[in-house]
Amino acid sequence: MPIVRDKDIEILFSASAIARRNLELAKEIAAREYHDLLVISILKGSFIFAADLIRAMHDTGLSPEVEFIFISSYGSGTTSGEVRVLRDIDNEVAGRDVLLIDDILESGKTLRYTRDLMMSRGARNVSIAVLLDKRNKRQTELQADFVGFECPDYFVVGYGMDVAHAFRELPFVGIVRGDA
Repeated sequence: MPIVRDKDIEILFSASAIARRNLELAKEIAAREYHDLLVISILKGSFIFAADLIRAMHDTGLSPEVEFIFISSYGSGTTSGEVRVLRDIDNEVAGRDVLLIDDILESGKTLRYTRDLMMSRGARNVSIAVLLDKRNKRQTELQADFVGFECPDYFVVGYGMDVAHAFRELPFVGIVRGDA
């Protein structure tokens, strides 16, 4: 078990397992027929996953336009709150296929809100790709189209995900043991 910043972090999904799964996801995404694909990374937590997945998508021949939206559904703790757009995208989505990329599908509030927002703006279709899916935490009837891993009921960090702005830089997904 690696020690990071004096905290014990147990590796849940290794960097090599994530890299392999990103390639598989990219192939699954490329197998779909998209029209004028716009990929939207939901910040902050998805930035590393989105970058790696988009590069893997390029290797399959996809060359989507890429955007970022900053959505907040967390306060200072670990429980989901009100969903807000902190920074919106710049591009039009009307008539386009949109792929939302997020780090984790948990309650479903953030992704449902963002999907519905893109549909209300005239998106032709909105698909969802997530690194992690915590089905037991779902509060809405929402499923991702592309899932990296099913995630057990732990608070996870690393690979872009944080706790109190720490641990985003870890190359793996891990579970914080001890005080976070």
